This record gives sequence, C-alpha cells and structure tokens, in this order.
Amino acid sequence: MPSFDIVSEFDKHEASNAVDQANREIQTRFDFRGVTASFELNGETVSLEAEVDFQLRQMLEVLRNKLIARGIDARCLDVQEPALSGVRARQEALLKQGLDPKEAKDIVKRIKESKLKVQAQIQGEKVRVTGKKRDDLQAVMALLKGESGPDLPLQFDNFRD
Repeated sequence: MPSFDIVSEFDKHEASNAVDQANREIQTRFDFRGVTASFELNGETVSLEAEVDFQLRQMLEVLRNKLIARGIDARCLDVQEPALSGVRARQEALLKQGLDPKEAKDIVKRIKESKLKVQAQIQGEKVRVTGKKRDDLQAVMALLKGESGPDLPLQFDNFRD
C-alpha cells in the first residue's frame, strides 16, 4: 500500500553554513562598520547580538535571506523578543524542527475533512499517510501545500509504492 510521511525539518549543516555566511555579510556591510555584531549557532538556537535594536532587525533579515538561499524554509525560524540592556541588544531565534502534537492533529483533521480515501496517523513528530491509490496521496500533498499556514513549513518524504 502506498504511503508517505509529512515532516517539518531542516538540514543542520546548511543552517550552520547560513549562519556563517550571515556573519561574513554583517562584517562587510557598510551600515555595520565599527559595530560589534554577530550571529552564533548553538544547537537549534541562533543568538543575535548587536549594539541597538534596529540592528537586530537588520541582522534578522540577513539571516532569513541566507537561510532561504541555502534551501531552508524561513518559516521554521521562531524569533523571540529582543533583550535590551544598556550597551548591548540580544535576541534569540529558534530553528523549529518536527511537528508539535497540536500541529499534527490539525494536519490529520484537514486530511479527514477532505474526504479523500486515505488514512493519516501520528507517529511521533511526523504524520504517516497511507492509501490504496498513488493519486489520492498526491491529492493530499497538493491539499497541504495549498493550505499550509504561514507558520508551518512541511516536507513530504519516504514516499513508497
């Protein structure tokens, strides 16, 4: 029976490369001359540090562009509120990986509401969809690509006939 998995993940090596490229761009940009600003990747958390708040917003935009250029969906970036101290401004951005139970239930609900002849079941941080026809599975993919909210990057992998 054909099946596939719905996941939300990114390549950690590409994320590391994107952070390195963003650091290099910040060091060479004219508007950051003489400014101490940097990115740092710790696991799945990117720490941004600059002198003032508006520089953090510019740095965040540079990071988003670098992630997109490296093939990582920018919607997986969960930006926290900036922490402003007298001299420094810090902000953290989490790279989300995996589906929350709430998001997985929402996906299963949308698949069931579509009345397609497929079964969807939650397996940890992914959703497995099985059906008798390959066309039904492709219809589910098209449905989720068209409807996926602005905060949920989805990938479809492990497609089997």
